[in-house]
Amino acid sequence: MGVPKYRIALTDEERESLTRIVRKHTESQHIVRRAKIILRVEEGQQRKAIAADLGIEEHSVIAWVKRWLMRKGDPVVERLQDLQRTGSPGAISPQQWCEIIAMSCENPSEYGLPITDWTHRELAQEVIKQGIVEAISPSHLGRMLKKGTSSRTEPDTG
Repeated sequence: MGVPKYRIALTDEERESLTRIVRKHTESQHIVRRAKIILRVEEGQQRKAIAADLGIEEHSVIAWVKRWLMRKGDPVVERLQDLQRTGSPGAISPQQWCEIIAMSCENPSEYGLPITDWTHRELAQEVIKQGIVEAISPSHLGRMLKKGTSSRTEPDTG
């Protein structure tokens, strides 16, 4: 057994926060898993054993230990979060989504359409016609409406 390359020395406050996260029933499981990794590494468990016990790959253990050490000084909860991803920003602003959702709650007959319920295609066409957005696909519109505005697993609506 060799000496671990990355060592973690938690403060009492960090250990308490991580333990609270692990015990919290409403916390997302990927955050709980990351907290368990950090706690077990600090206890001196080997990364292979941690990976096997948590049902993850060994490189995931190493990655989260590195990230924990790299973000020293940040609050515990932030250190367990995913990093910001690159990519283009959402083309539709939150304000536009609010207008689209509001329109989806209205009766299509208010817009002169001879239907009683919106389809994704008709709603997308009307949103464009009303000038809320320049373009939106019916499938994207449907996914966003299905996702809803209070999804705990999808924090971004754009």
